[in-house]
Amino acid sequence: MPILNWIGKEKIVNHDREVPFRLLRKNKKYSLGKSENLIVEGDNLEALKSLMPFYYGKIKCIYIDPPYNTGNEKWVYNDKVNSPKIREWLGKVVGPEGEDLTRHDKWLCMMYPRLKLLRELLREDGVIFVSIDDGEQANLKQLMDEVFASENFVLLGVVNRPSEIASNFAISKHEYYVVYAKNLSSFSLSERERYTISRGTVGNEDQTTPIITFPKGLRCIGVNDGIYSKTRKINGGRENIENFNAIIVKSGKLYKDVKLKARWRSSNDMRRFFKNNCKPTVAKINGIIEEIYLEGDRFMPQIKKKIIEKIPSLILDNKRGSKDIELVSLSHKFDFPKSVDYIEKLISFVTSGEDTILDSFAGSGTTGHAVLDLNKGDGGNRKFILVEMEKNIAKNITAERVKRVARGYSYKTGKGKAVKVPGLGGGFEYVELGEPLFDKDGMISKAVSFEDMARYVYFTETRTNLEKRNISGNYLGEFGGNHYFLLFDGIGKNILNRKFLKGLKGVVDKKKIIYADKCLLDEEVLEKHQIIFKQIPYQVKVY
Repeated sequence: MPILNWIGKEKIVNHDREVPFRLLRKNKKYSLGKSENLIVEGDNLEALKSLMPFYYGKIKCIYIDPPYNTGNEKWVYNDKVNSPKIREWLGKVVGPEGEDLTRHDKWLCMMYPRLKLLRELLREDGVIFVSIDDGEQANLKQLMDEVFASENFVLLGVVNRPSEIASNFAISKHEYYVVYAKNLSSFSLSERERYTISRGTVGNEDQTTPIITFPKGLRCIGVNDGIYSKTRKINGGRENIENFNAIIVKSGKLYKDVKLKARWRSSNDMRRFFKNNCKPTVAKINGIIEEIYLEGDRFMPQIKKKIIEKIPSLILDNKRGSKDIELVSLSHKFDFPKSVDYIEKLISFVTSGEDTILDSFAGSGTTGHAVLDLNKGDGGNRKFILVEMEKNIAKNITAERVKRVARGYSYKTGKGKAVKVPGLGGGFEYVELGEPLFDKDGMISKAVSFEDMARYVYFTETRTNLEKRNISGNYLGEFGGNHYFLLFDGIGKNILNRKFLKGLKGVVDKKKIIYADKCLLDEEVLEKHQIIFKQIPYQVKVY
């Protein structure tokens, strides 16, 4: 297989191994509750290395939208690469198209070590999506073939641009998304529940007759036989069908919670419905309601089926991501964000349940927004990790946006009408990169403090950050029914013995996980006191 080469590759090929492991320190001011979701502020190469001890081989899906390197972006590769040749051009501002061809070398040097770490973070059945345009698409494909192996290539997809970009000779209307599996033989798509519809009678999953329903708060008017309504949008069309009440007037009598047959009258009705952009209609024939549609929703009732939907090579319904940010009412401008619908569509093909999604070029936080929205829609509990280098963007755009969509927010329409959007739920911990805890060889710093070690072991166990105010002596806190302790007063001299047991008050009959260097208690004593002993980790695997 041909190998891609570029200026400086020999100096960058193992650069990921030289990056130290740093501690993740929670900044409560910008966090939203206690959560396994993370927003990490800092250089993404250092951030990825810091995540490695905790998430190695555990990420199901990665989505990244790296710089497209168009020739107009002013970004500087800030890793410490000591080659004078690399320093000379890595420290310069990228020139416009055609004037500085070394910008492609610069981009490849930036991407290579990051892709190596991203691959190590993926599960064996994991997948990575990378957005890109024509400028670096060819280079990216060869780079991905080298890092992920060409046999794990899944797809080079095309997505339309929300706004066209014109040059002297052409108009660009599309971008790309490159898809690779960690291990194609282990990769699988997610099984998802989808509402499906076909001509003829439709029912529930067990094919029983569905209940025809109307949203709460609608005024229903009986005219002879049938049902008529004035509709309004309810929670963006996402209100659960079980929360509605069915009302029908038949032969002058009012009936509630009526079970009715629901079907398409004809294929023309179906076509008209979609042609009319799913506007509300009531189909009526022989005094029986056949179908009711809600504004902003698709159609109800329908058959709910579990299906496996394949990743398409073409996505046309891509909207402007800036609209999503405008609705959240962020005053900060962000150039060319991806839309929530687009990211949600991609990650929905491959994730479900408790899966973790990572975005190491987080920008405006679209991926976090998409994960929360996806969880709200299907009841999943997916986790996200977002990494953003720029401090102001991370705090004022990434974190603020995710915070608003989680809590709920308001915006005004063009006519000045205030609209309230309910929160999606969820939270996140905002973390910053602290001092290196382990060196490049994986050995712990000799100057490590009790607090640093406590933060490290607590995050290792819980995937949440330890707050200093919760530390009480050797006690770190409780999580998931376990109480955590750390005996640490310098490297190599921390012993769990009967003397320590005498100080365990308030948690005698609780499950305890205790970190120390040695344990002088026998198995019977440990079992009696519900103690799990663990060795203090002074070294991590070098990735």
